[in-house]
Amino acid sequence: MNAVDGPLLSTSAHLSPKTLLIPSNSLNNSNFKPSSTHFKTPLKSPKNPTFSEKDARPLSLPLLSNNPHTIYSDIQTTPSKPTRTQFRKRLKLPKKKPFLEKDAFPMSLPLHTKNPHAIYSDIQRFARQGKLNEALTILDYCDQQGIPVNSTTFSSLLRACVISKSLTHGKQIHVHIRINGLENNEFLRTKLVHMYTSCGSLEDARGVFDGVSPKSVYPWNALLRGNVISGRRHYMEALSTFSEMRELGVELNVYSFSCMIKSFAGATAFRQGLKAHALLIKNGLVDSAILRTSLIDMYFKCGKIKLARLVFEEIVERDIVVWGAMIAGFGHNRLQREALEYLRWMRREGISPNSVILTTILPVIGEVGAWKLGREVHAYVVKTKSYSKQEFIQSALIDMYCKCGDMASGRQVFYAPTVRTAVSWTALMSGYASNGRLDQALRSIAWMQQEGFKPDVVTVATVLPVCAGLRALRQGKEIHCYAVKNGFLPNISIATSLMVMYSKCENIGYSLKLFDGMDRRNVISWTAMIDSYVENGFLHEALGVFRSMQLSKHRPDSVAMARILSICGELENLKLGKEIHGQILKKDFESIPFVSADIIKMYGKFGAISKAKLAFKAIPTKGSMAWTAIIEAYGYNGLYQDAINLFHQMRSDGLTPNHYTFKAILSICERAELADDACLIFNLMTQRYRIKASDEHYFSIIELLNRVGRTEDAQRFIQMRSVSL
Repeated sequence: MNAVDGPLLSTSAHLSPKTLLIPSNSLNNSNFKPSSTHFKTPLKSPKNPTFSEKDARPLSLPLLSNNPHTIYSDIQTTPSKPTRTQFRKRLKLPKKKPFLEKDAFPMSLPLHTKNPHAIYSDIQRFARQGKLNEALTILDYCDQQGIPVNSTTFSSLLRACVISKSLTHGKQIHVHIRINGLENNEFLRTKLVHMYTSCGSLEDARGVFDGVSPKSVYPWNALLRGNVISGRRHYMEALSTFSEMRELGVELNVYSFSCMIKSFAGATAFRQGLKAHALLIKNGLVDSAILRTSLIDMYFKCGKIKLARLVFEEIVERDIVVWGAMIAGFGHNRLQREALEYLRWMRREGISPNSVILTTILPVIGEVGAWKLGREVHAYVVKTKSYSKQEFIQSALIDMYCKCGDMASGRQVFYAPTVRTAVSWTALMSGYASNGRLDQALRSIAWMQQEGFKPDVVTVATVLPVCAGLRALRQGKEIHCYAVKNGFLPNISIATSLMVMYSKCENIGYSLKLFDGMDRRNVISWTAMIDSYVENGFLHEALGVFRSMQLSKHRPDSVAMARILSICGELENLKLGKEIHGQILKKDFESIPFVSADIIKMYGKFGAISKAKLAFKAIPTKGSMAWTAIIEAYGYNGLYQDAINLFHQMRSDGLTPNHYTFKAILSICERAELADDACLIFNLMTQRYRIKASDEHYFSIIELLNRVGRTEDAQRFIQMRSVSL
């Protein structure tokens, strides 16, 4: 007998499909004793007589193994009546879920109790999470149930509105404040003023402010801060508010002066800033570290570098915020060497740079091409670990490497994190563009979207100059459509970039339509329209735009003046050139390097070399731009040897010629057919100054050597060019 046959049933009867027995319901009775009739009651014969495992195991109990003892255990533990779970599994009934709190309150709002403190806690939690709609739902519930809400809870909600800049939610919360009878609460009124000003609704802020006690400084500070946030167009309102505070005898504190100084810095109101500085000394607040930092920032933004340094030197204990203000100020004024010098000074003082200083100093390093220092900063970022995960530092590193010409390291930083962002994509795109790889820059916007990132305003403003450089009109039009669809076009920067793109693609009509369709124009848009006409050879029309600009509320800046100087040189209009020169002297623009360089070149094109020399000598600190301009001026007038002598004098004075200087001097050598001088200067450029020769440099010297009959030398330069590519 098989081992299984004995213990399975205590009868000698043989089992078959027709005589297979099942336990009856009476087996559930504990007093039940089986009789012979139970074993003789057969089941109905199934249609399929084949015996299978499921016939022996009707409840689908899993056979864990063929071990008999395991099967015995299964038989002994198998219930005679199928459980509810087994029936549900066999009939495929859906599992009944337990009733939870979230079924009653879909957003998991714990309103199971009317304890006010529990409800306040829930509202404040939603406010911290920025879920204002859910918080307002609870406020409505409290209003219906007559549950009062305290001022602290409303304060947290108003703070959330400030962060999200949600004016609609702020007004709804203001209504609930009135319902709860807290409208006259001075603390909440101050918060409401702050909320309305932060959301850009100065009229509503004024309406709330008028009901506040005039002696309290806090609502006044909130109103001042709102004017600062609104930008320079509200500078006079901020000044009026500040004057009104003083007239009413409101006791000004550090925050009052800080807001006011920031307003002066944003509007570059230097004289008002000096008065504020005097008031600080008078009120005994000048020793405040916050106010000294604000003064440094204000002086830097007004272009007063010496005064900013004097304030810095007066500070005995300098914290990282003060150092950051100095480094950012130098970077803002394009004094990159000074910014790096102060960074080293800060490190010698034992202060490590934070994320703000890193994002400030990395663009400075890129602009001066200090690749080695950039690597050191990158190592510091990797070492700190927490900074390496911040997207703005990652993007600044990509930008720095690209500006230093190290695209490989820039790409390595870009692909290092597992999660990329739209900011890092834009930085890489800008890097491709700055290194002349325009095709890859344009393709990057497609790759970016394939990864699921939507181009923002900055991305569009970055890629439009790429389309202009490639003369890619079709892609430019596609980006124009994308900008219109996403509501970017009111942005002046986008509209200006589109104007430049269309002008580069020789479609001046579209540029003019964009310019005429602008609701608000600024100096940059006016200058872009002038450039568009110049790009397409419409110089007289460009002068017409300049005249219209002078009649508008936007006065030409240094860039616009420099553009008109070049137009005067092209048109040989000496009278207009002198007129523009007079306006430049009146506005004190002649100290700006590119403006003084354009003045020198303009007089050189007129043949007035003596006036060009006078303009050159009037420059107190002569940089490479001024030297390049005077060399070009001599070249315009056929004084080729004098121009070469000036080039060598520039080097002897300790100045480093740049790419444009070598382009100008090689062009002069080509016109003068001075082949030996040209070869010497070319070798200086590539070997002494490590400047990579461009196509223009190669074309100049190859053309010159062919002209003078030195074809073998010309062929050598052709091979050098092919190797460099």
